[in-house]
Amino acid sequence: MEIQFQSDIGKRRNMNQDYANVFTNQAGMYLAILADGMGGHLAGDVASKMAVDGLGAAWSTSTIAQPEEAAQWFLEEIQKVNEAIYQEGIDHPEMQGMGTTIVSAALLDEKFVLAHVGDSRAYLIQNNRLQQLTDDHSLVNELLKSGEITKEMAAIHPQKNVLTRSVGIAGTIKTDVSEHQCHQEDYLLLCSDGLTNMVSEENILAIVESDQTLEAKTKQLINAANDAGGADNITVLLIHFEGEARP
Repeated sequence: MEIQFQSDIGKRRNMNQDYANVFTNQAGMYLAILADGMGGHLAGDVASKMAVDGLGAAWSTSTIAQPEEAAQWFLEEIQKVNEAIYQEGIDHPEMQGMGTTIVSAALLDEKFVLAHVGDSRAYLIQNNRLQQLTDDHSLVNELLKSGEITKEMAAIHPQKNVLTRSVGIAGTIKTDVSEHQCHQEDYLLLCSDGLTNMVSEENILAIVESDQTLEAKTKQLINAANDAGGADNITVLLIHFEGEARP
């Protein structure tokens, strides 16, 4: 397994509120996490970093190796991170209301467990197909699922960035958790909406399946989003299931 990730400010933002990292636990299992923060000046990047570092610290001391354990762990730990971010906003009024998306994968031998809140996505690239594994927690996706708007209308909807779920709220957070099988030569892509709002799924698939190193593919995905306008921060975390673990 090889893992590469890269984050870019994009062309229209004055700061990067995305954050990503990879951690290993006591059982040698990897956790990949990507977060897209929101809030006023500094608040969004504080929220995304708190989410990634908080989950990473908890994972690093765990011994989780089974999917059922990982699923329960995600529910408990994302709730703790949610409470910490919400409290940070209460303690620092200038950051009140800050929040973040989370998309995270616990990589457990031939399976992986996904957890997500918000509109950062996970895709599985398998047998020359790109499959979206996450469901956006956004107003536009709700309108799309109810049939009120079309996919074409969703792409240019003025309230495209309005989330129905994010991390950093009062009370209990609802986290989507799912278990998936992975095979040799599959790819798992975690990304912020700075990629998916700018680059078509056809282009994403073509880049991931191109004959380049994993690092070059990661950079090309970032470049493609910037070439299309770079309207937001862009973060890409790409995992290739092959050979020995080598993040």
